[in-house]
Amino acid sequence: MHFKLGLIINPVAGLGGSVALKGSDGEDTAAQALALGAEPKANSRTKAALEILLPYKNKLTIYTISGDMGEHTAKALGFNVEVIYSTLAKTTPQDTEKGAVLLQQAGVDLVLFAGGDGTARNICHAIEDTVPVLGVPAGCKIHSGVYAITPKAAGRVVEMLVTGELVTLSDADVMDIDENAFRQGRVKAKRYGEMQIPSEIRYVQAVKNGGKETDELVLADIAAHVVSEMDEDTLYVMGSGSTVNAIMQEMGLENTLLGVDLIKDQTLVAKDLTAQQLLEYTHGHATTLVITLIGGQGHIFGRGNQQLSPELIRNIGKENITVVATKTKLQALNGRPLICDTGDSALDDELTGYIKVTTGFNDHIMYAVGHENESTTQNQEKI
Repeated sequence: MHFKLGLIINPVAGLGGSVALKGSDGEDTAAQALALGAEPKANSRTKAALEILLPYKNKLTIYTISGDMGEHTAKALGFNVEVIYSTLAKTTPQDTEKGAVLLQQAGVDLVLFAGGDGTARNICHAIEDTVPVLGVPAGCKIHSGVYAITPKAAGRVVEMLVTGELVTLSDADVMDIDENAFRQGRVKAKRYGEMQIPSEIRYVQAVKNGGKETDELVLADIAAHVVSEMDEDTLYVMGSGSTVNAIMQEMGLENTLLGVDLIKDQTLVAKDLTAQQLLEYTHGHATTLVITLIGGQGHIFGRGNQQLSPELIRNIGKENITVVATKTKLQALNGRPLICDTGDSALDDELTGYIKVTTGFNDHIMYAVGHENESTTQNQEKI
């Protein structure tokens, strides 16, 4: 499985700290800090994080910004690098925001960024919580919850993702303080938003019994979360399987366990639909697809849900696919990716990568998605 890692480095992050400027915000602060003898540290701290990933060079590509905003450090370490945005020699917060948007559009699996709270604010403003992020602490102010505790710790979390471990996605606050007030001895912190981060692995959920998942409670948690997130104007294609069945039961709706149903505003629109009927009903409408694992090999497409045609899946879009599963079910795959076998090899390739899987109420993990041939190859490698 190939991991697409986005990388943004704020090269002036933390410059003001060593020369008692208490931050790096403001157009003139970086120049003033350099004049006072401050040395840039953000790239060296990012290098410490990326070095953890050197054994996995062939498993990832780094998408980044030109020069000191990521390109130089990533290429110096020998990674496969794609520059998605070029800046002038003097970088600005706007470069961070433009780069974040382009990384989102490039479909990266994670945005790794180095900076402080100001950098986190810029990225949050640009892409909000649409892409998981993780901060490498390099600024003077680290009040936000989106940062790893050390650069190496950030590298370890990314390593877990690249190697296919179950990593929970959590919401974390983006905080910042008023540097002008801070320089005058007053701390004024403010919450600016939240982003999703891959936190340390959590196998034990709140709904446990004797250290093991209690299926009924976990399914109820998953169902409650999915229903709470539903939009009344969106059509929901409900796939096969017991996990999706739990969601239908949460809404008090009759479910076709081995078929595909359609709901809107928590009301059954049609049941046990064919591929053609699904295309007709969803044409021109905002649609979300809710699916779970079908079959012992972890298929999400191609086993028990052939009504979900390649045309329908393309129309809906990967970003509108909600995958639900218990962690126990995912752990039973022993690291194998979820499988797409839609009958359209080009679509299978488009769907590969990493996808968010809902595993409880406000509990998500990132999990790899592959296709039939890839899963077979990985199984042979394990033997």
